[in-house]
Amino acid sequence: MRLDAVTRVRTLAAANAAKSETDRRLAEEVVLATVDAGFARHFVPRRWGGDAGTFGEYLSAVTVVGEGCASASWCAALYATLGRMCGYLPEAGQQRIWGSSPDTRIVGAITPSGVVTPVDGGCLLSGKWPRTSAADFSDWALCAGVVPSDRGDHGELRYFAVPRDDYTVEDTWFNVGMCATGSNTIVLDGALVPETSSFPGDNLWQGKGVDAAAPCHNVAFKAVNGLSFVAPALGAVRAATSHWAAVIATKTEINGKATRDRETVRLALARSAAETDAAELLLERAAATADAGAVEPDLLVRNSRDYAVAMDLLVTAIERIFRASGARGQGEDNPVQRAWRDVTCAAGHVALQFEANGAAYARHVLAELAH
Repeated sequence: MRLDAVTRVRTLAAANAAKSETDRRLAEEVVLATVDAGFARHFVPRRWGGDAGTFGEYLSAVTVVGEGCASASWCAALYATLGRMCGYLPEAGQQRIWGSSPDTRIVGAITPSGVVTPVDGGCLLSGKWPRTSAADFSDWALCAGVVPSDRGDHGELRYFAVPRDDYTVEDTWFNVGMCATGSNTIVLDGALVPETSSFPGDNLWQGKGVDAAAPCHNVAFKAVNGLSFVAPALGAVRAATSHWAAVIATKTEINGKATRDRETVRLALARSAAETDAAELLLERAAATADAGAVEPDLLVRNSRDYAVAMDLLVTAIERIFRASGARGQGEDNPVQRAWRDVTCAAGHVALQFEANGAAYARHVLAELAH
């Protein structure tokens, strides 16, 4: 992705952040700039004109946009992530999506929902897939569903690519944070998805890519999933801290003393900045691990652990800055309060809970040592 184009997205996203919150969706110019910067094509296979890019580049670009608006960054990240996921489709399915352009805007609901009915040549999908970010600005949707089994088990998890003409978007996103992601509900009513437009969930979760030449398609999903959700928060906290620091650097107390001379203020800045830097280092290592190739089990659980720890660090950092901002930081026009709400809400994502990820890491390490 081009740095100048990514920086432009950050600028536009920041300028539109307040209105986008009110509208509960991104401004169209921000979406178009996101696509122009290369987010949608970043992980698309090269044979379709995509970049088959790296996770390191992805982390950097998503973080930069997050400095302008966490919601815009979140949507940009997911455009790229869903492009990577559709790389697991059979070639015919990929051709339907990217045959005319690698910049197809794909959104997705990876939690299984709805009803899947097998028919000759494919499956019929009906139901609702909630919390689909950027749904209003999409060309395709990747929906997870379970194909029923007659063997008495839970069936097979599969992902189904559905073109925009086959689904509607229901306005359901009324959130306290990440308001502008427009994470509305995708509704399907008997949409026919051919076999070539779906793939087994195991391929994604185990990193069994169709294109062996592209390392980004041969990494287990859990090894990289957290990047999409923590990187926007990293950018938001970094920008909020810088904004707050600029204010206190020139602010004068009612007694005439400079705010910057207060020890508590200095310590708040130092610790929050350190926590943000520590989170960034954890994410950079996780991205580098993924870029090195197939992630072994010990590295997979380490990455998942580190995403959760990085988010915890960012939550603590922005909480401290928000409290230190006082009533000024609580104003609707203050970016600190928006970052506080956005980061706090992003931290609620199931993939970022330390209790689950930390336990999985420790369980793996101790089992290895026991043998």
